[in-house]
Amino acid sequence: MVPDFIVKIEEKVKKLEFELKNELPKEIQRARELGDLSENAEYSAAKERQDLVSAQIATYKKRLAELRMVDFSKISKDAIGLGSTVRVVDVDTDKEIEYELVASEEADVPNGRISTTSPIGRSFMSKSEGDVVEVLTPGGRKEFDILGFTTIHDKV
Repeated sequence: MVPDFIVKIEEKVKKLEFELKNELPKEIQRARELGDLSENAEYSAAKERQDLVSAQIATYKKRLAELRMVDFSKISKDAIGLGSTVRVVDVDTDKEIEYELVASEEADVPNGRISTTSPIGRSFMSKSEGDVVEVLTPGGRKEFDILGFTTIHDKV
């Protein structure tokens, strides 16, 4: 099983590599045909985009290498971890919240997708239903009561 976020990163790499190898050379060639390269904004923009795309590809490939080293079969089925969906109650507000613990590339806090490296995400790791978690966030101290969770294994 390959997690969705790895597939998404692989797709981004393929798209960027296509741009780097197919589209940008054509843009650079068109810009060269316009004449003097020293005052050619199109040429400069295309070369800058080429450098940016190359750097993005390198960053994504490095992250993929790191993620491929994770043995997802070793992620606990009995405790919260990467890929878990966690239902909690904010003890201060009595508001029920659902979070999905994701890799940093997938974090989308307004939509309840928090990174396992965020303060709240780290505090949930290896916990289970019934645990009370205290977290120091940039906004102050928060306390959560864990109502339940599903793991990455439950989603397969």
